[in-house]
Amino acid sequence: MEKKNIALLAGGYSGEYVISIQTAKTIEKNLNPDLYNTYKIVVSRDGWWYEREDGEKIEVNKNDFSLTVGKEKVQFDCAFIAIHGTPGEDGKMQGYLDMLQIPYTTCNSIVSALTFNKSYCNKVVKNFNVVGIANSVHLIKSEPYNIGAILEQLRFPLFVKPNESGSSLGVSKVKSVEEIMPAIEKAFKEDNQVLIEEFIEGRELTIGVYRIGSYLQTLPPTEIVSKNEFFDYEAKYTPGVTNEITPADISEDIHEQLKTKASYIYRHLNCRGIVRMDFILQKETNKLFFLEVNTMPGQSENSIVPQQVRAAGKSLMDFYGDLLEDSLKNVSQ
Repeated sequence: MEKKNIALLAGGYSGEYVISIQTAKTIEKNLNPDLYNTYKIVVSRDGWWYEREDGEKIEVNKNDFSLTVGKEKVQFDCAFIAIHGTPGEDGKMQGYLDMLQIPYTTCNSIVSALTFNKSYCNKVVKNFNVVGIANSVHLIKSEPYNIGAILEQLRFPLFVKPNESGSSLGVSKVKSVEEIMPAIEKAFKEDNQVLIEEFIEGRELTIGVYRIGSYLQTLPPTEIVSKNEFFDYEAKYTPGVTNEITPADISEDIHEQLKTKASYIYRHLNCRGIVRMDFILQKETNKLFFLEVNTMPGQSENSIVPQQVRAAGKSLMDFYGDLLEDSLKNVSQ
């Protein structure tokens, strides 16, 4: 069987560049070399290139997404997207690959763009009527806003976060009026849109969902217990700051609800590939509230999805192989 050429896309244009490189390392290590020729392509604002083992950097021809290695032209059968943030998680890379008819491992461009915009995604998921959504206010940089009007709609404590930034960059937990303006300014440094939402007290639960063929599968859920006040950038990527319990110690009923609700959202948003959905199990009511959809969840050694894959009794090599093979069947994307 002829080996497939796989472009493993890493890096990106956001503050999550470093995390993406770590994710790509895990994926590269677990793509079967007997089946795939993997070319790790680093995407940055300075250019897109493949770095050979000898350190030589080969620029990608963006006209047809190809490489010329020595005298050989390398065309790709599939792109494994490992970019968090823009342009790999917000639909831009997907749109480019769609135009070249190159299959890829993530949600399509429209789904990626929608889920990357927290406020718009919340509005769509709220419409499904399957899960709670925190009250929120959406600010746009060019539009005037009024703190008094915001406080009429929301109750403290609040989360102030960039609407389209991943990895919890620029997020603040706000408990008083004095803290709101600095928090909004901090979030606007990361993005032109800001989401302010009510804090839901409870346990943070997250679950991986993926589809192989027509069969939707969920991974064992994880509970995130942070030593920081919330699951911020430091908590996400510094070993020891959070305790991630996989599988989560929850009742069979809550586990069933998580699986059902996450699968419903995945199906009705028309997701593809591995997606991680975050929820809060509200303290007083035991009701599940939706937090967000991660369409390119972190997969460095320290990350949640590899923990969940292992807890399901699968190897990462089989898991990534299944995702790739499914993408190769969806050439039309």
